[in-house]
Amino acid sequence: MSLLVVGLSHRSAPVSVLERAALGADAQIKLLQDTVAAEPATEAAVLATCNRIELYADVDKFHAGVAELSTLLAQHSGVGLDELTPYLYVHYEDRAVHHLFSVACGLDSMVVGEGQVLGQIKDSLAKAQELHSAGRLLNDLFQQALRVGKRAHSETGIDRAGQSLVTFGLEQLAEGTDVTAWARGKKALVIGAGSMSSLAAATLARAGVAEIVIANRTQDRAERLVEILTDGTDVPARAVPMESVPVELTRADVAVSCTGATGLVLAAEEVAAAVEGRTGQPVAFTEAGTPAPRTAADSTDVRQTPLPPTSVGTDENCPLDVAAVQGGFSVLGEAAVAGMDAATLEQHAAWAAGSAVDRREAARRSPEADAELITALAATAATVGRIPERRKPEPVIEVPRPAPALSLLDLAMPRDIDAAAHRLTGVRLVDIESLAEASADAPMAADVDQVRRIVSDEVAAFGAALRAAHITPTVVALRAMAADVVANEIARLEGRLPGLDDKHRGEITQTVRRVVDKLLHAPTVRVKQLAAEPGGAGYADALRTLFDLDQETVASVSRAEDSTEMNRGPR
Repeated sequence: MSLLVVGLSHRSAPVSVLERAALGADAQIKLLQDTVAAEPATEAAVLATCNRIELYADVDKFHAGVAELSTLLAQHSGVGLDELTPYLYVHYEDRAVHHLFSVACGLDSMVVGEGQVLGQIKDSLAKAQELHSAGRLLNDLFQQALRVGKRAHSETGIDRAGQSLVTFGLEQLAEGTDVTAWARGKKALVIGAGSMSSLAAATLARAGVAEIVIANRTQDRAERLVEILTDGTDVPARAVPMESVPVELTRADVAVSCTGATGLVLAAEEVAAAVEGRTGQPVAFTEAGTPAPRTAADSTDVRQTPLPPTSVGTDENCPLDVAAVQGGFSVLGEAAVAGMDAATLEQHAAWAAGSAVDRREAARRSPEADAELITALAATAATVGRIPERRKPEPVIEVPRPAPALSLLDLAMPRDIDAAAHRLTGVRLVDIESLAEASADAPMAADVDQVRRIVSDEVAAFGAALRAAHITPTVVALRAMAADVVANEIARLEGRLPGLDDKHRGEITQTVRRVVDKLLHAPTVRVKQLAAEPGGAGYADALRTLFDLDQETVASVSRAEDSTEMNRGPR
């Protein structure tokens, strides 16, 4: 086995890099074609989700394979190799199997335990089979990964440890309240009709929204999703073209977007216009990461009190000789306190903190205390390169943010909704980046340990089966050679005994074949058992050497098996 995985995910790269490296459907196809055309790789499959991009390949050389796969990822993602390399990870052989099985079980997902990745693995296999880029190794690997993932979800409580990104995203929008209670009665807009969008629509329907509108560039797919929702739920649903999104956004309470678009689907200005059309109130941008400067109750400006001006003339009651301070800086700053004696420094610090200190009291400090203070200040200055400013931290005014008029969930990679919408008043936006931050400290269920044990057992079993299968072409070639020997000897016997009747000829032939089969049975069974153990790959070479098997015959058996796998349709 020479399985190699090169990729990047939410665990290795920031969302900004993942967003730029995202592969569209056409790019994935071209990447697969170029990978199998490259010298080190004979098989290839791409697993591309909203938070990972991974290239799987069967390679004959490790270092050349890593270099080639990394280069191909960079070329087709559009991110330069030098920039992409620090975020790439590499898994080889058993570690590569372990990685895919962990992904299939949801252990490597942004939301631990989510099951949607199984569908994405299935789609990746189907695409590789359709393009004939998946041979025996990747067919067996991905199909076994699907079985392992299903086993993990059926035999453990991993489903309790996590949920789909859709559910997790809606929980973030609900901000701690029950999703069903939060969603009940709301009007929902779903942009896109793919697997993630379909899951979002179904989840919203189960949560009890009042209406679901599906917008998609292909009208047929949107209408098909509407039919599914209508048949399976009581929630009214309708399909609209993408051009209707701005109008539908003014009616929606919550919108979920997950398309394959390479550019933005909703600009911040469009979101702002939708909220203004819905509320009739102007929408403003706030400072990044802060609530709106005005509450819904009143329009009083509650921004923080501005810093003191830089001119020294307004610093009243300062213990310094204000007239002697030059440069136009605030006496609260570090330049003003440089070179002060300890007593003046203490008094200045107290003044800056808003308290009063009697200078005469401070002057009665002992020379020893002054020396200690000066020594401490000198040490601090030596460490940080300057005397620290003694300004009292200004209070942060907490402003309660009103309930948003529009809740947005962006599950696309690259993003569908302009990140600037985060700063719009009346808008709450949850996207992949904020989901990653929210899930970083999410608790993991005890069942995760059980799933890890399942993965380890399955990796060992898969490796053993693969190693055993590796020797099969050699065993087949050995039995073929033995059959040829039997056929040649029977022909030779017929030449010596031309009067031999058919009955006796058949008995002799059957007897010779039984002798050969019995002689080969124990060695071939044992060699398969030994080959399945770690380090057992050498037994195939030993068998070929001992029986002087033709290498080309063994290779032809392998090619025939691989050709069967390549032509196998999606399962």
